[in-house]
Amino acid sequence: MEKIFIIAARIEAFTWFGLITGMYFKYNLEVTDLGVWLFGRLHGIAFLIYFVVAIVAAVRLRWSARHSILAILAAVPPLATLPLEVWFTKKGILSAPAAKQSEAA
Repeated sequence: MEKIFIIAARIEAFTWFGLITGMYFKYNLEVTDLGVWLFGRLHGIAFLIYFVVAIVAAVRLRWSARHSILAILAAVPPLATLPLEVWFTKKGILSAPAAKQSEAA
C-alpha cells in the first residue's frame, strides 16, 4: 500500500504542475491551451485516483482521523501531496499496522 500511495501522490503532484504550467502558457503567454487541455484531464483522473488510494490507505493502514483528513485535503492545494508523502514516509504512517507492531516489540 505504501508504494501505491507514493506513486499516486507523485502523479497527482506532477499533473498539478503540468496543469499550472499549461495555465501559464494559456493565460500569461497566450500561446496555446494544449497544456490545460491535456493536463486538466490527466489531473482530474490523477486527483480521483489519489482520493481513492488515500481512503483505502487510511482504512487499511488504520490511520487516525487527522492523518486521513490531511491525506485527502493534500490533493487540493497544488503540489501538497509531495511534502505530505515525504512526511508520512518519515513518520512511518505508510507502513502496515503489523509492521508497526513488530517494530515496537
